[in-house]
Amino acid sequence: MQATGQRVVITGAGSGLGRELALRYAREGARLALADINDDGLEETRRLATAAGGWAFTQRCDVRDFSQLAALAQSCDERLNGVDVLINNAGIASGGLFWDLSLEDWDSQICINLMGVVKGCKAFMPLFMRQGAGRIINIASMAAHIQTPGMSNYNVAKAGVVALSESLLAELHPLGIKVNVVCPSFFQTNLLASYHGPDTQARDDMAKLLENSPISAADVADITYRESEADQFMILPHERGRLALEQKRADPQVIYDEMFRLAAKRVPVN
Repeated sequence: MQATGQRVVITGAGSGLGRELALRYAREGARLALADINDDGLEETRRLATAAGGWAFTQRCDVRDFSQLAALAQSCDERLNGVDVLINNAGIASGGLFWDLSLEDWDSQICINLMGVVKGCKAFMPLFMRQGAGRIINIASMAAHIQTPGMSNYNVAKAGVVALSESLLAELHPLGIKVNVVCPSFFQTNLLASYHGPDTQARDDMAKLLENSPISAADVADITYRESEADQFMILPHERGRLALEQKRADPQVIYDEMFRLAAKRVPVN
């Protein structure tokens, strides 16, 4: 290994935000463990991260399977002699009105977007506790705070990630383990490649939001790196997201009225 920076694990590293996070840490000389179910994407991220100044190994890992995450943790222990930063980034997009979403749609969201994070934290916890140090960064979404209509299963899963992160923030503090949670709004990425849901209109609307975002996945990765290093627990990369959350805290009805307006455009009325 030539790089001597932090030892960083990233799930969902084969594309999108996961790749940009890998490149951001690579520029700091990080030693990276890159995990995904996309083998070709992983290899491309490894190549790019190496060119950016980092060192990396890849390992296929499906976050639905705890045994695969445990195997990833073991590889990090053996190959990196520990972990400084775990980034639970793997996730999928979804959309659909509640009555159109199947239980399978719910299971998929909860299994990957929430339980994938739970299992990631659980798999690496023995390593972190043995070290008495480390950082966990969980990628959630502004959907955890501002529940847009037509995304109930996604909203619930991401809200769970925030609640988990807040719980771990307190529980792990005495052990010297730090926690951050990142809640971006829509940004320019390939999120729709993982879209699961019955609602094509929701997918089209999401595509427009992604395309029109003022910031990119690289911007989100940079903000995540800088603010986590500064020990900012709740990382809100989008200014509009920060303002919306402030408004909800000050006067929730303003946000609810906006959600009513959006729902009225989506829900068919006889």
